[in-house]
Amino acid sequence: MIEIPSDLHKDLVPLAFLLGSWAGAGVHDFPGSEKCNFGQEVTFSHDGRDFLEYHSQTWVLDQDGNKVRPLETEHGFWRIDAHRKVEITMVRDGGVIEIWYGEMADKKPQIDLVTDAVARTASAEHYSGGKRLYGYVKSDLMWVGEKQTPEVELRPYMSAHLKKVVTPEDVERWAKALPDDMPDDGIAFFK
Repeated sequence: MIEIPSDLHKDLVPLAFLLGSWAGAGVHDFPGSEKCNFGQEVTFSHDGRDFLEYHSQTWVLDQDGNKVRPLETEHGFWRIDAHRKVEITMVRDGGVIEIWYGEMADKKPQIDLVTDAVARTASAEHYSGGKRLYGYVKSDLMWVGEKQTPEVELRPYMSAHLKKVVTPEDVERWAKALPDDMPDDGIAFFK
């Protein structure tokens, strides 16, 4: 279910499907790096201004699905204009700062992005750009990322399937929003 908060900036309504906390798992595979399964937690939040705040943490998983160690952390700000053009400023824990541009697909919750600018600290790994695709599919958030370095051409390197995290506060809010004339037995509701 996509909720549009009453205090969400009007420009951000097309991005409302991203709001909330998400968790799931994916695969990381890039030449020169460890191939692994990873866990991920992502949060998209807002404070009424014209951007979404984004925070993502990933960690390596062992074969039993247990956390082994951190993989990558990202923090950023997402904006969208009236023409469905998306822009993101992002910083990664590995010493990379990126500007992403893209657009939201027509009539579906899907966003295609490409890096426009990349800045790296002296200690950062080689990285020269990337692409990402985010999509809201059957109430889940899925994404795939591509990456390039001076040594490796653009290629997929990470993808994940995330589920919305439901909090007790969400359940309470939804329960309060139920109509007063709900059937007592629950079965009549489905007839």
